[in-house]
Amino acid sequence: MTVQPPIAMLAELTHRCPLSCPYCSNPTELVRKNAELDTDTWIKAFRQAAELGVLQVHLSGGEPAARRDLEDLTRGASEAGLYTNLITSGIGLTSRRLDQLEAEGLDHIQLSLQGTNAALADRIGGYRGGFDRKMAVAQEIKARGIPLTLNAVMHRQNLDDLDRTIEIAVELGARRLEVACVQFHGWALGNRAALLPTREQTQAVKATVAEAARRLQGVLAFDFVPPDYYADYPKACMNGWGSTGLNVTPDGTVLPCHAAETIPHLEFQNIRDHALADIWNDSPAFNAYRGTDWLPDPCQSCERKEIDFGGCRCQALALAGDAGATDPICRKSPLHAQVTRALLDQPNDRTDAFTYRVNP
Repeated sequence: MTVQPPIAMLAELTHRCPLSCPYCSNPTELVRKNAELDTDTWIKAFRQAAELGVLQVHLSGGEPAARRDLEDLTRGASEAGLYTNLITSGIGLTSRRLDQLEAEGLDHIQLSLQGTNAALADRIGGYRGGFDRKMAVAQEIKARGIPLTLNAVMHRQNLDDLDRTIEIAVELGARRLEVACVQFHGWALGNRAALLPTREQTQAVKATVAEAARRLQGVLAFDFVPPDYYADYPKACMNGWGSTGLNVTPDGTVLPCHAAETIPHLEFQNIRDHALADIWNDSPAFNAYRGTDWLPDPCQSCERKEIDFGGCRCQALALAGDAGATDPICRKSPLHAQVTRALLDQPNDRTDAFTYRVNP
């Protein structure tokens, strides 16, 4: 098949973070500071990404503000011609650093929101005082007019506050709100019993987002990631494996998605050793599940195969034990009913206690 260039690159600059969110998408085996790419290697990667056809880079983590060279990295990405988006908790950003980041070409900020008040947000994030610091940074961003997206990871313990979450996004002047119902990879998989929403919450969130999107049209745009465990069909993870985006981990490993390293039979190449274009176009791991030729039945004969591409490979591994299987979330999967009973119909297995993410 003809491989199109990726649109976006997620640059995970570090796994260090002041927060300890129990749904963190970072892997449970975190990269230590001494293994992180240095400034020059990251800037070289940005240049390669732009040459490959990438249009935007998401500077992420962990907490990217933990990198003292964040301003230099922002300048390097901007000079490479990339649209720069900083994905941050806000902790570690000061008025001075925001001024410097703007001066170096930062285009956009995506600020995470763990909850709508200090008690809830600080408990979920595992960081006392985090909510108040985040709101102060949000006001600094608003005062500067930096385009802002608010990213709210929603789950059973904060979904009932969705109306207030939307209000906060409007109050902060955000242009976009990501209502991102938790995806069960990384740390979230181990915290599923504490995070999995109820069926009632799932129905309510869909109605709330649909109503708010109509009411706030022209004021606030919505990106909605529904709770896929309750869906009839799986999400088209990354719009298809190796099709639109790539991730670079703190140590330079290049992945087609956050959780790809959980698939044990795949070996992923590193930006230190291989050109980014070669990894994207030719590496066995990126070609393993590309397109539709590899799809099993019933996906191969399904009219949706060009829509959801068989679903999420990492979720298929987590739920079915086989990354090449039909995503069990799909109602056409032979395992769908079994997974539904095991995951959704066991309310007594739920808990409010978190296992918090640790720092490397």
